[in-house]
Amino acid sequence: MKYSLIGCGRISPNHIAAAQGNGLEIAAVCDVNQECMEDKKLKFKLGGGTRTYIDYQEMLEEEKPELVAICTESGKHAKIALDCIERGVNCIIEKPIALSIKDADAIIAASIRHHVKVCACHQNRFNKSVQIIREAIDMKRFGKLFYGTAHIRWCRDHEYYDRASWRGTWEQDGGALMNQCIHNIDLLRWMMGGEVEEVVGMTDRLNHDYIDAEDFGIALIRFTNGSYGIVEGTTDIYPKNLEETLYIFGEKGTVKAGGQSVNIIEEWNFSDMLDDPKQVKERFHENPPSVYGYGHKPLYADMIYSIQHDKQPYVNAMEGKKALELVLAIYKSAAEGRPIRFPLTNCATTDFVGRFG
Repeated sequence: MKYSLIGCGRISPNHIAAAQGNGLEIAAVCDVNQECMEDKKLKFKLGGGTRTYIDYQEMLEEEKPELVAICTESGKHAKIALDCIERGVNCIIEKPIALSIKDADAIIAASIRHHVKVCACHQNRFNKSVQIIREAIDMKRFGKLFYGTAHIRWCRDHEYYDRASWRGTWEQDGGALMNQCIHNIDLLRWMMGGEVEEVVGMTDRLNHDYIDAEDFGIALIRFTNGSYGIVEGTTDIYPKNLEETLYIFGEKGTVKAGGQSVNIIEEWNFSDMLDDPKQVKERFHENPPSVYGYGHKPLYADMIYSIQHDKQPYVNAMEGKKALELVLAIYKSAAEGRPIRFPLTNCATTDFVGRFG
């Protein structure tokens, strides 16, 4: 399958490795920075068979790939995705899928119209720890779901934002919740039934006065199935990333996944006693070298299978929209000082320009 990568920044090595690991033909890489492209080609030994392009439109015209990964600034995801979809190209879109509900809806509609597969890159859904929790949810081992919590306690310093001027801007990124925390926010919504009734949120910029958006956010979520969710996310932790944890509490079960990126089962207790908690903790323990985890390779495998067998990918465009919608609802609640009812319409990160002065 012919594949191309658009955007050769911080996350691109995970995509290239996943493409290689799944036997894709990497026809081209595209970025406005030629040096960045050459660096990735050298690192992954891509050779002369992989061409470089400054203009993704030219790349699409010349290479005609079957699958593209979009790893640019978040604010450019939607435009590039729509251009690819209009040409019949299947897309893996880095999180968030877009920065507005309007753009997310446009991607979903275009993918249906052109019969194209779109995957939102929420790779943590493929963590071994996350998969076993989801299996317990599907088996209804928790009984009645009470509530779940997502905690993202990470560090992002001045150097991180200096390396890319788009980071932390409302036009191209958003803040901690949209960039760093959206993976765990996605997992929380997914585990707790998916459908939200209302959200109450608070956000602030406590320690990064050189960015536009928030570095701290908390939220209370009421799901339509009667369960609740709590989100706590920040990039203010000193001196380095501390943890990303997910708790699920039900009448017959308690689970905690922790580690750098919810990749370790730390608590596993069910009244049915179908498995040995110690064995579960040992079997579903991963220790990835970074917060990105090991999920990109299986996400790519699922996307390839979806294209070949004409089925929806495991994390499709609608799932990407749901994660985006929840973050935007937290932003809107914090800005307006009121609960936000779902569904959310006509909301974008740019609605909050000037929020913190």
